[in-house]
Amino acid sequence: MRQEVRFLIGIVVACCWVVLASADKMLYKNPTKPLGLRIKDLMRRMSLEEKIGQMVQIERTVASHQVLKNYYIGSVLSGGGSAPKKKAPAQAWVDMVNDLQNGSLSTRLGIPMIYGIDAVHGQNTVYNATIFPHNIGLGATRDPELVRKIGAATALEVRATGIQYVFAPCIAVCRDPRWGRCYESYSEDPEVVRAMTEIIHGLQGETPPNSLGVPYVAGKEKVAACAKHFVGDGGTVKGINGNNTAISRHGLLGTHMAGYYNSIIKGVATVMVSYSSWNGVKMHANHDMITGFLKETMRFRGFVITDYMAIDMITPTIHENYTYSILKSVNAGIDMVMIPFNYTEFINGLTFLVKNNFIPISRIDDAVARILRVKFVMGLFENPLADYSMVNYLGCKEHRELAREAVRKSLVLLKNGENGEEPVLPLPKKTSRILVAGTHADNIGYQCGGWTIEWQGASGNITAGTTILSAIRNTVDPKTKVTFKENPDVEFVKSKDFSHAIVVVGEKPYAESLGDNLNLTIPHPGPTILENVCAHVKCVVVLITGRPVVIQPYLPQIDALVAAWLPGSEGQGVADVLFGNFGFTGKLPRTWFKTVDQLPMNVGDSHYDPLFPFGYGLMTEPLK
Repeated sequence: MRQEVRFLIGIVVACCWVVLASADKMLYKNPTKPLGLRIKDLMRRMSLEEKIGQMVQIERTVASHQVLKNYYIGSVLSGGGSAPKKKAPAQAWVDMVNDLQNGSLSTRLGIPMIYGIDAVHGQNTVYNATIFPHNIGLGATRDPELVRKIGAATALEVRATGIQYVFAPCIAVCRDPRWGRCYESYSEDPEVVRAMTEIIHGLQGETPPNSLGVPYVAGKEKVAACAKHFVGDGGTVKGINGNNTAISRHGLLGTHMAGYYNSIIKGVATVMVSYSSWNGVKMHANHDMITGFLKETMRFRGFVITDYMAIDMITPTIHENYTYSILKSVNAGIDMVMIPFNYTEFINGLTFLVKNNFIPISRIDDAVARILRVKFVMGLFENPLADYSMVNYLGCKEHRELAREAVRKSLVLLKNGENGEEPVLPLPKKTSRILVAGTHADNIGYQCGGWTIEWQGASGNITAGTTILSAIRNTVDPKTKVTFKENPDVEFVKSKDFSHAIVVVGEKPYAESLGDNLNLTIPHPGPTILENVCAHVKCVVVLITGRPVVIQPYLPQIDALVAAWLPGSEGQGVADVLFGNFGFTGKLPRTWFKTVDQLPMNVGDSHYDPLFPFGYGLMTEPLK
């Protein structure tokens, strides 16, 4: 009898231990438990190999179910233009992301991966997505609430493709328009940039009370955001991408840090480091700024990520001494490394450095805790897989109407007739014949610019949308004859008795580095088109550019001049304002120079002598 009792007691005790062990095992997966406790519980279970895997972000082209399972990869990305296939629908993106996610979920601890993409003006890598104006145009609106709505729409379209993380917003303060990603900057004015960080609330959701500085993502309809590029990326010498920013600490904090203060207060989940240097020190190796200022002084609690292959560029020659680059970047405070291809080399190098005490395990633990914190607050452990319930948000009518509104508000009217003359704009909808000319009038790719479908952008019918030519034809009276000729000669212009001409010219698409430009002239045949048309017909010139360009030599012949920036997929917004359905309200987000010899030149400079000053913009009333 005594043996039977002992046997039963043993069974009860064993069962209790099983229950307790099971509960213990599930602690980090329990969303009711405090965040800190979940992080601590998961990390105590993780091997060094699993921790280092969380710090790795690889490109989708080298990722697979098996790679994520074998190497415990923490994150995957789509680099510029990297898609599962050409014109892939939202469903194909969801399938791809979920396949990779299942690889992560099949690991011992089942830590979900996070998938990132450069959704810098909408879900811009995906065919049929709504393409919003680039940031320079949004800066011209001076409308933070509009930008918040754009962030919310972008989050929905990103989630429609199964992705949970965006490398946006860019909160650079571009101080030299020769920089190839100046269009990703809202303004030369830090205060405009600071105001536009409201997009973070659109992307991630409104920050709860009493949670200042803690990463926050409000559920399955929101995405983790990324404030970039920390810090000084917009202040490099001659605007050369990744060049040196020569400025005092006071100047760096006062000008280039402005957007980061607000972004962290709004709970931004991640911060991306800049390729550039500050006074000769590469930002990716700058312990003082990443750990000392960002993490300790500003108390940022999300994770810090590198730019694309950026640690390779710490050394004077790319990938010259990779072990050194790993050492400097991780010890500086980098948490996640965008490799994106040579992940085994990185993993082996970091493992060696940790095991030989060149990088303390406390530094690894800090990085992993930050990554897990973001994944927990996003709800990735509870909802790791995407479904198809959101696919219809991609390019939906409501988002295209929002983009059209943004285009209208971004247009800046720089000239509207000479002094004392009757204004040219708004144009009459009913007239005899209108000439539409120019390389950018009927080209979706040109009007969207870089970071659209491809990294550097592309020409032609690259995605769904409305060209400016189509918008004009949609807007005018049915009896008005609209004639389009991309590059008309003088004889053609003079022979047709046009009442007005609309000339749409500008820059060809580009992104950083390849878009760095020391001349800032309108590419051929733009100047020829301007001269052939504007010398003979009352003309409105619409500039499609990512920054101010040289326009002063042509200005006397131009009757009305509109800066339309890079308006994106909804060209109808341009016609809405040209023909008076809405008035012009946009204000220059940056100074328009006379000659490139003046650069850099920003409002407040002692040598300030602009063609059009910062904040300039003529107003018109909508037609009754």
